[in-house]
Amino acid sequence: MSTVNDTKFSFAVFFLTGIPGQKDVHVWISIPFCLMYLISIVGNSVIVFIIKTDPSLHEPMYIFLSILAVTNLSLSISTIPIILGIYLFNSREISLDTCLAQLFSIHFLQCTESSVLLLMAFDRFIVIHDPLRYASVVTLPRIAKMGLVCVLRAVAVVVPLLFLLKRFQYGRANVLSHSCCLHQDVMKMVCSDITVNNIYGLFVKILTMGLDSLLIFLSYVMILKTVMSITSHTESIKAQNTCVSHLFAVIVFYTPEISLSVLHRFGKGSFPLIQILLGYITLLVSPVLNPIVYSMKSKHLHANIIKAFFK
Repeated sequence: MSTVNDTKFSFAVFFLTGIPGQKDVHVWISIPFCLMYLISIVGNSVIVFIIKTDPSLHEPMYIFLSILAVTNLSLSISTIPIILGIYLFNSREISLDTCLAQLFSIHFLQCTESSVLLLMAFDRFIVIHDPLRYASVVTLPRIAKMGLVCVLRAVAVVVPLLFLLKRFQYGRANVLSHSCCLHQDVMKMVCSDITVNNIYGLFVKILTMGLDSLLIFLSYVMILKTVMSITSHTESIKAQNTCVSHLFAVIVFYTPEISLSVLHRFGKGSFPLIQILLGYITLLVSPVLNPIVYSMKSKHLHANIIKAFFK
């Protein structure tokens, strides 16, 4: 019996899924994914390059933005090539180890992005609430320490997911409901009780995105109170404009992610097409829109990008 189980485990294969019933137009569907991949790679790379090479942008706000861009860039590289393989070459098969590796990279990067968005919210709160002490509070050494904590937290909460999934036995063929390997999707393919995985997965969501989104909300409540107390209309508008890009990034990131988690846990297989679309929005929209919005709303960054390309 042990040999049979080991064989099932060693040769477990997963099949990724595109959009059901649209196989005849897969090539056409791949076109927007190619455009999104190109925009994400170019946009985030340009932001990182400009911030790295321009000393005037070596400020906390832009350093946080460069970290966010690197995270978005890594997420696009981890997901879109595999999605394109499905639509262009019908390459749906993925081994267990490769699937777990992609699962780790996706959830690690999402957890890191959530942490960075929280740090950016605190940064905006301090610069609006107490601008005179901003330079002494948000220093480069502290940014480095906070960045390290973000990475360590992501590793600490995501690595146990791999061990929890690795200990299970799987069948030889498992059809996933998404084009990428996600924890809530893979654990449904397990041939055993997944109560522990469900509890720990919920704990991770609450500890990371749930807690981060709550703290971001509280930060914006405090920012709003501060902005309302500013008597100068010009200064009030200026303070609000500093938060527009970040608030947009928060909404784009958390709304589909939380919605997808709720559907996976309580939808019981209902609305499969909505789950697939939310999966794409969760993984692809944020890395594509963030560099566009930040480069347009940040006048200093926008000016430096134009200067770099049109010398």
